[in-house]
Amino acid sequence: QVQLVESGGGLVQAGGSLRLSCAASGRSFSRYAMGWFRQAPGKEREFVSSINWSGANTYYADSVKGRFTISRDSVKNTVYLQMNSLKPEDTAVYSCAARMGLRDYLTQDEYDYWGQGTQVSVSS
Repeated sequence: QVQLVESGGGLVQAGGSLRLSCAASGRSFSRYAMGWFRQAPGKEREFVSSINWSGANTYYADSVKGRFTISRDSVKNTVYLQMNSLKPEDTAVYSCAARMGLRDYLTQDEYDYWGQGTQVSVSS
């Protein structure tokens, strides 16, 4: 069982930056692939980024590529999402997700554990 707790959300002006953190409880964190997803009001939840168990493979949605960076710290059992050049359309609840496995996972159906989410609001 893995519990995930996100933090770092908030209100920022367009062009600003935020760093989201997702702290995982439990052992064997290094065996888990991690992902970030977001859901804007009135829209379906969408994939943002993922990182595999070793940190060697990362993937990004086209809408955030070049602006967001995902990383993980296996000592701290934490995954990060550095978000730069934020746009109003990035406004959403951001949730991290986890699953055990060696592959890359890009869809929400592939993840087993979810955090409660953190709100990111970007003003124009």
